[in-house]
Amino acid sequence: MMHWQKVPALLCFALLVISGCKLNPVAQQDSATGELLFQSGFEAGVNVVSRNRDTDIIGADKTLSSHNDWVNDLDNHPAIGNFNIQFQGGDSTMRYARLVPDPTNARNQVLHFWLNEPNVAGSKGRIQANLYNNKGVKEFYQSVRVFLPNDFNTVRTFPKQIHWLTIAEFWNNITWSQEVPYGFRITLGLGKPTEKESDLHFILDAQDCELFPDGKQKYTTLWAETNEAVKVPIGKWFTMDYYYKEGNQQNGRFYLAIAPDGEKRKIVFDLHKITHNSQDPNPDGVTDFNPLKLYTSKELIAHMQRQVKTLQIYWDDFKLWKDKRPN
Repeated sequence: MMHWQKVPALLCFALLVISGCKLNPVAQQDSATGELLFQSGFEAGVNVVSRNRDTDIIGADKTLSSHNDWVNDLDNHPAIGNFNIQFQGGDSTMRYARLVPDPTNARNQVLHFWLNEPNVAGSKGRIQANLYNNKGVKEFYQSVRVFLPNDFNTVRTFPKQIHWLTIAEFWNNITWSQEVPYGFRITLGLGKPTEKESDLHFILDAQDCELFPDGKQKYTTLWAETNEAVKVPIGKWFTMDYYYKEGNQQNGRFYLAIAPDGEKRKIVFDLHKITHNSQDPNPDGVTDFNPLKLYTSKELIAHMQRQVKTLQIYWDDFKLWKDKRPN
């Protein structure tokens, strides 16, 4: 996003207020500085390019003075592995990731995920940014601006509960390699609590994974959370900040806050729970995660198609820190 348009990506954080066992979603707090690894507003100088069946982002955002080059600052950072955007099938008539004008301000350029068909062998839909083969980052913080267009109101009318509409995912460790033990993931998604039309809410769960020799997987849920006090904004930009700290039940932490434009920051989750495989004797950090993701079932995609609507997310002002934390 252009400098003069930018809302500060990190406003003052909310102070956690406990009333009984309930979280006050609106409060204020400071955060530790940490090390800024990378930032981009997807402006001039940035390009999305094809990489075989997937895509990549290259170039440097000319509106930012540092930590702004997708290759030199992100891919080549010693703590970071490789960035790309993965589809796992299909073509641009089914899904794409492109740089486009902001739907609310044509002078601003943003990243657009568009998912119109189940592009993964007809069974599900996937568009995801991968930050894979990282050097075991144990503590990190991300900020990104998100816009869900009015088509997302059709998701509210899906005639079932929604438990699978993933927007970010964290692997500690990956669950698809026989050479990597102690698979584990934390999944952040948008959920719908009832079969009737309803607002959407943020959902979060943590799962151990057992990988069998034939490639089949067995996931065991360690914890799951929903915050129905905070509605997912539709038709309005919001800043979404999350923090991940590897640890056990005593020192692990996952934090998520959102700040819709013109509104106060709201804490969605501030959880002190295990954030690695429950059997791992020597957790060594998050090596792989999907900071931007749109991943869901063929049933939800079909529901959107019947209403002549499309699942799509716009992203802007992506920032990533190491060792930054909310207080």
